[in-house]
Amino acid sequence: MKGFVLLSLFSTSIFLMNACAVNPVTGKKQIVLMSEEQEIAMGKESDPQIIAQYGLYEDKDLQDFITQKGKAMAAVSHRPNLQYEFKIVDSDVVNAFAVPGGYVYFTRGIMAHFNNEAEFAGVLGHEIGHITARHTVSQQTKAVLGQVGLIGSMILVPQLGEFAEPLSQGLGVLFLKFGRDAERQSDDLGVEYSSRIGYDAHEMAGFFNTLQRKSAGTQGGELPDFLSTHPNPADRNVAVNNLSIEWKKKLNLTNPQINRNSYLKRIDGIIYGEDPKGGYLESNVFYHPVLKLQFPVPQNWNYENTPQRVQMAPKDGKALMMMTFAPGKTLDEAANSVVQQNNLQVIESGRVTVNGFNAIAMTADVKPQQQGQASTARTLTYLIEYGGNIYMLLGASSPADFNNYSPAFLQTMRNFRQLTDAQKINKLPERVRIKTVKQTGTLRQALANYKVPEKRMEETSILNGMNLTDQVAQGSLIKVLEQ
Repeated sequence: MKGFVLLSLFSTSIFLMNACAVNPVTGKKQIVLMSEEQEIAMGKESDPQIIAQYGLYEDKDLQDFITQKGKAMAAVSHRPNLQYEFKIVDSDVVNAFAVPGGYVYFTRGIMAHFNNEAEFAGVLGHEIGHITARHTVSQQTKAVLGQVGLIGSMILVPQLGEFAEPLSQGLGVLFLKFGRDAERQSDDLGVEYSSRIGYDAHEMAGFFNTLQRKSAGTQGGELPDFLSTHPNPADRNVAVNNLSIEWKKKLNLTNPQINRNSYLKRIDGIIYGEDPKGGYLESNVFYHPVLKLQFPVPQNWNYENTPQRVQMAPKDGKALMMMTFAPGKTLDEAANSVVQQNNLQVIESGRVTVNGFNAIAMTADVKPQQQGQASTARTLTYLIEYGGNIYMLLGASSPADFNNYSPAFLQTMRNFRQLTDAQKINKLPERVRIKTVKQTGTLRQALANYKVPEKRMEETSILNGMNLTDQVAQGSLIKVLEQ
């Protein structure tokens, strides 16, 4: 037995020695359980899933801009050999994130909130820093990855997790929270990399203030917001400011770039908030203008809309409801597929009509993993045939809570109907519009001149990275929101 223990310790030591690698940034050895080839493979596997999950934002000029700046920054980074890709995903949540192997993503939400190129460059460098310092790979050795997303992460009944969007391990690493040391190191690298390509890294610190203000009013969305995935050390702004001064001296940057006006003109017309064509929530009703359908969402439930599905959950996390396309060409095929794919034991099933559409209503329990055990989740499913598609509306909770939530499930499912309101069908997205300040005064006065409603003044000031009392000069550019 003693010899076995010694042999085990020896084997473990050999394993850890083989698992050591030199960190490209620090030059020091670190334990990582993934080779660079595996890291690159993870990125390649994750990328199409991310695009399928959130979609790309179609703006060639903006895409060309982030690719150009990203390639320039990657070339001066600690890992210039990687084949980097830079993409804008179609989400209004304010975030940026990186996948191992060289994949960097910005949401259109964060692109709308930058107010100059230097702010963008600082965050770009920060995300490249997570890749070059192999933070996600290091984190991989310490964490077991679970599900991702607003709904999947807030479900309190573990058995309901199987109904939330299942994401691969590669996609799951996006939303790991990095530790304070990793975040500080990425901030440092963001300052270094953005300074090396000529930008004023001081602006990066200013953008943290915008993130802080924006995050304070965030209710959640497709992706966690930036500060949820990037913990915010209290001394972050001071540290970035000090380091930016050091790098200016080190590189002799006498005239670092900020490029406010050129950036603002570049994002003129970018979509702000939900894009109605992909579906939108208004007054607790979900409308989809393209599919021409609508249904109510329970009041005060969290809501998440992605290209694959709409998910809803109460804030107590004890239930889940979703709407998505059902597999199968007929209602019967769809019902059989739902039962098989979700390992269900049907309790009751029958044909019904929902606002003129043929449907199947089905109550079923999730089969227990072991014979003789009680079911851990009960479901109510409506399969509705409409417009050449079969839609699945599924609600799930624990059997003990099912009677409490079934009225909410039924309210949504039985009120699925065709969308005919032309005003809802033709709703246009809000867009960021760049305007010229007519006369020197406060930001509030400038926004009032462009008829920004009082109730949206604070929101628009955050979008501009300013306070309403800040002075703006005649002829300067500001953002307003218009359809």
